[in-house]
Amino acid sequence: MPLSPHQWHARYTRQAGWTQQLRHYLFKRADILSAKLVLDCGSGTGALEADAGGIYSGYEGTSVGLDINLNNLAFAKSIGATARWVQGDALRLPFTAGIFDIAFCHFLLLWVEDPLQVLREMRRVTRPGGYVLALAEPDYGGRIDFPPELEVLGSWQQASLRNQGANPLIGRRLGWMFRQVGLSDVETGVLGAQWQGSLSRDEIESEWVVLHNDLEIILGENDEAHWQGDFDKLKRLDETTWENGERVLYVPTFFAIGKIAV
Repeated sequence: MPLSPHQWHARYTRQAGWTQQLRHYLFKRADILSAKLVLDCGSGTGALEADAGGIYSGYEGTSVGLDINLNNLAFAKSIGATARWVQGDALRLPFTAGIFDIAFCHFLLLWVEDPLQVLREMRRVTRPGGYVLALAEPDYGGRIDFPPELEVLGSWQQASLRNQGANPLIGRRLGWMFRQVGLSDVETGVLGAQWQGSLSRDEIESEWVVLHNDLEIILGENDEAHWQGDFDKLKRLDETTWENGERVLYVPTFFAIGKIAV
């Protein structure tokens, strides 16, 4: 069964929590407090805009959130996320050239059929001297799971992403792509990982809702009876190891920032 906008928003909000410190660094480097107009390309349900400080604490300019999905935009409006919301395709941005000071995306490029074209479009609509940012793009080829019994989850996730047309290895290509589209002063790296305590029940449940959806995609919703038993067993192991502080789950998540030459 497809996830609801509310379930996707829970997922996006958690992802936003992972990248909060990194976003602060990248937006500061891009001098966001001097920006008048900023584009969130592929804004989803408005998780970044709904954060306590908006996309960046103290930012007083205008944020434009663009997404192709009307349900996402309606959800963002319904929760009061502050931005100008625009429906559009990231492959063909409905904006004139050079109008934004900063254009950024967050867990978007893995989902699009031509990520280089999206970056070209983000570059096109950003003014000379402005910045293009990819705040987070995962690379599931480097996923680490412990205990070993849970390593199968990474295989399931990659298979589901490929089935949906996504590229689960996009992260390692990020720096190369930024240079391919002509951005300068490119900085790229990998988000760090720290574990302290365990995930909340809500966080664990949110992850397993997404995983259940992934399995329906690759194994078949009608065949759920054949894989539900293994699914439940792995879920119990995941919950127990989080509670005991034994769980390790790491997916390398890349970022990049580049400048438009003056």
